[in-house]
Amino acid sequence: MESYNPDLEKKVKDVMKHARRTGLAALLVIAVPVIGFGSVYNIQEQEQAVLTTFGKAQPVTTPGLHFKIPFVQHVQKVNTTIQGFALGYNQEDNASVEEDSLMITHDYNFVNVDFFVEYKVADPVKAVYASQDPVMVLKNISQSCIRTVIGSYDVDSVLTTGKNEIQSKVKDMIIQSLEKHDIGIQVVNVTIQDSEPPTIEVMEAFKAVETAKQGKETAINNANKYRNEKLPQATAEIDKVMQEAESTRVQRVNEANAEVSKFNAMYEEYAKNPEVTKQRMFYEAMEDILPNLKVIIDGTDKTSTILPLDSFTGNSGSSGLSKTVPSQSTAVQQPLLLLRFRQIQISLLT
Repeated sequence: MESYNPDLEKKVKDVMKHARRTGLAALLVIAVPVIGFGSVYNIQEQEQAVLTTFGKAQPVTTPGLHFKIPFVQHVQKVNTTIQGFALGYNQEDNASVEEDSLMITHDYNFVNVDFFVEYKVADPVKAVYASQDPVMVLKNISQSCIRTVIGSYDVDSVLTTGKNEIQSKVKDMIIQSLEKHDIGIQVVNVTIQDSEPPTIEVMEAFKAVETAKQGKETAINNANKYRNEKLPQATAEIDKVMQEAESTRVQRVNEANAEVSKFNAMYEEYAKNPEVTKQRMFYEAMEDILPNLKVIIDGTDKTSTILPLDSFTGNSGSSGLSKTVPSQSTAVQQPLLLLRFRQIQISLLT
């Protein structure tokens, strides 16, 4: 039987006490940094956080340092920058993913269409807890909406003229679907990256169609340019012709008014002295009808005698009466001619 040793018992107690002190100190050394670092978290400018306290979540949107209760509160950070994903191709090498890009159009043609969808987190709490993978939900919704919209257009619109309208309709349909699911994600933009037929032959045919359409647009633009150049010239010519016509009209009207005034003045004089006016009008008319006729007024009778002296002599080049020498034959014809002119004169005057 062993004897009791008080010294040994004392040493054991001292060792145990020292061990407790050392363990407590080590525990404090480990716990203090853990608790200190665990109670502080930082939110960047383009981040938001979801702070969970006993299962109740609340958003933290202010950037900077924030405090939480260790082991009681949990923080999950969410990126709020605009992000995106591709549908129909691989973003790393741009290789086509046919199972996502191959679609059928309204006119039963196949077409490969690549989309890029941009989104951002609008509600961090819903983005974390409303679904297990909100991005995957958005992808599925996007694929469904894209195929629905593409199926309502013909292949020509999908490949050429209808891209902007298709993008707008796809975006609106995705937004409506996200409002129903309410997963805290907002669509920013939907873009068609590329659209082409699935075979090379069809692709070449559509390229030819596109080239023809561009040629059509070029021809229309050139025609509009030519029209815009010629229309001002034609308008200027029309204005010029109209101004000239108006000027001519005014001139003719003024001339007609002058003639009317002249006629009225002549009529007034005629009413005063009819015989004198008739004689003057006769002489003026004969001067206009026979400009080279030489007239001698003898003044013996009330009526005048017209003597075509050049025709009597046959010398049209003579300029004076002194050079006229009538022959016997012309002398015989002279009374007849004088009689004929007198008859004409009397018929005009009466």
